[in-house]
Amino acid sequence: MLGVTFGFALYFHGYDDGLALLELSLINVLCIATLWWRDIIREGLFEGQHTAKVLRGLRLGMILFIVSEVMFFFAFFWAFFYFAFNPSIFLGAVWPPKHLVILNPFEIPLLNTLLLLTSGAAITWCHHSIVLGSRYQAFISLAGTIFLAICFIALQKFEYSNAPFCISDSVYGSIFYLTTGFHGFHVIIGTCFLIVCLVRILYFHFSRQQHFGFEAAAWYWHFVDVVWLFLYVVVYIWGSF
Repeated sequence: MLGVTFGFALYFHGYDDGLALLELSLINVLCIATLWWRDIIREGLFEGQHTAKVLRGLRLGMILFIVSEVMFFFAFFWAFFYFAFNPSIFLGAVWPPKHLVILNPFEIPLLNTLLLLTSGAAITWCHHSIVLGSRYQAFISLAGTIFLAICFIALQKFEYSNAPFCISDSVYGSIFYLTTGFHGFHVIIGTCFLIVCLVRILYFHFSRQQHFGFEAAAWYWHFVDVVWLFLYVVVYIWGSF
């Protein structure tokens, strides 16, 4: 991770080897994460080491991770509210800035909201299917969740490609793209998480009693849903008035 940080910094400042260091460090992190998660699956599935006490520790760790993510997005919302209630004279003393054409919240953003809410219902259906022992319904519902997530990512990319402002258009553009962009990145990570769970369903890794890997993915996905609801109401709807 230190190599990733230095790689980004060197690359942004135009050093020749910055990109190479970044790529090497990212490959290293991905290899370590993949082998680490493989070991966790092996410990829980084949070795039986995920006792009730171990599962409590894993759940607590996932909860603390989600809390840290909440704090991460809280900083962006704080910045948005700060500039919304204290618009600078350079922005025309209004919010959003007077010269910007703001996105219509009832077009693609509304469709994306419906997609994420539906995906949240689908992943809840999947969870209940696993608990009830219906592997077929669990697979269908989780595949539907992944499909809706991919549609969300594609629509957000389309929105970015056709947006009337960019990240350098005042502080509004910076906050908008940072907040929605990081949320989109979390959607991509969550989609990868769900794809792994889908493969694990095919290999009979989840039982009615032991399926914490899926529970962690479901918690993360519900967190992504809730953040988007706040983001949609605050940035898209309230921020467009």
